[in-house]
Amino acid sequence: MSGDARGFNIMETRAVINFFFLQGKAPKEIHAILTERLGEHAPSYATVKRWVTQFKRSDFSTCVAPRPGRPKTVTTPEITEQIHELILVDRRISAKSIAEQLGISPERVGSIIHEHLDTRNLSAKWVPKRLNADQKRQWCPSSEQSLEFFGAIQMIFCRDL
Repeated sequence: MSGDARGFNIMETRAVINFFFLQGKAPKEIHAILTERLGEHAPSYATVKRWVTQFKRSDFSTCVAPRPGRPKTVTTPEITEQIHELILVDRRISAKSIAEQLGISPERVGSIIHEHLDTRNLSAKWVPKRLNADQKRQWCPSSEQSLEFFGAIQMIFCRDL
């Protein structure tokens, strides 16, 4: 190993820890070698110790395996769009029923509704917190039309007085 840690990924680091473990080195020795060679890019002592413990149990895999039962925490544009469509169809729909329909956790649905769709629950209805870009563009012309309309009405009533 050279002192340059560029391109040295986690799996390679674990493989090196495995190599030193198979040579009979203790976790402290392995950590000292990695710190000397990689400097600030070296894994912590706790990480080295955890991997050595795993290797002692005869689990020599250096890959990160998917964890069973772990909830999905990724928000995709497709899921966000599906939630948005469900809210547009029924503004009184609950986050729990959205979660049941889409098969994701209610916490994730709440996060998407509040952070990505920027809406809140007002009087049992989901409404936008702020105007989005399209609504802002529509707001100016409609406000100008309203001003013209009310200005014309005012002219009619003021003329009669």
